[in-house]
Amino acid sequence: MTNAPEPSVASILIVDDDPGMRVLLSNLLRGSGYHVAIAANYGEMIEKLESRTISLILLDVMLPGVSGFEICREVRDGMWGDIPIIMISARGEEADQVAGLELGADDYIAKPFGQSEVLARVRAVLRRPPLADAGRKSRTNIIHFAGWKMDLRRRELFAPSGAAVTLSSAEYELLANLVEHPQQVIARDRLLELSRFRLPGSSDRSIDVLVSRLRGKLGDDHDPPIIRTVRGFGYMFAAEVERS
Repeated sequence: MTNAPEPSVASILIVDDDPGMRVLLSNLLRGSGYHVAIAANYGEMIEKLESRTISLILLDVMLPGVSGFEICREVRDGMWGDIPIIMISARGEEADQVAGLELGADDYIAKPFGQSEVLARVRAVLRRPPLADAGRKSRTNIIHFAGWKMDLRRRELFAPSGAAVTLSSAEYELLANLVEHPQQVIARDRLLELSRFRLPGSSDRSIDVLVSRLRGKLGDDHDPPIIRTVRGFGYMFAAEVERS
């Protein structure tokens, strides 16, 4: 049975040097109603990103020349830093999955995979709204905390210096959910439910990795810390939050 297309059709960029894998994924995604662009290497990926609007990147880890891990880091640090990334690799060890998440990937699929798994993860990344959206409609979109400014409508974060800070989709969702519930402890499993990615068999670890990555971008050397660890349970956004 053919899956129904998304209400607003997403454009997905497949970056893989294996022709067979490109054909398999492109047929699967086109058959599910998505627009698809294809790149076999880093250079072709840049050409596609510069020539069209991309909603999601499916990125193979084992690419010739520049690896998928290196590409993920560069995308996250550059002008396309807000595009979600799902990494795909035959290297299914937890260490590789964690490495991908630490570099900013939103999810990680290990080969061999089922077609239904790919579609489910693609939809989760493209469509899953953060918890913060549920109570955001009647509130202002600008949030201030510890000198930082967060624009919820534009999904932008600005440091106390005024410099824009790039967040991955998963990092943004985590921060948005935390700032909507300041001084409240949120359990790890609840935070995992709200995340775009899934790290099979290691839910606590995946959230810990994401929190660590977010703390690094916040330069979280505040006393008390902006994001406080509640041992054995989860995390709390400890900073005072103001809206304007």
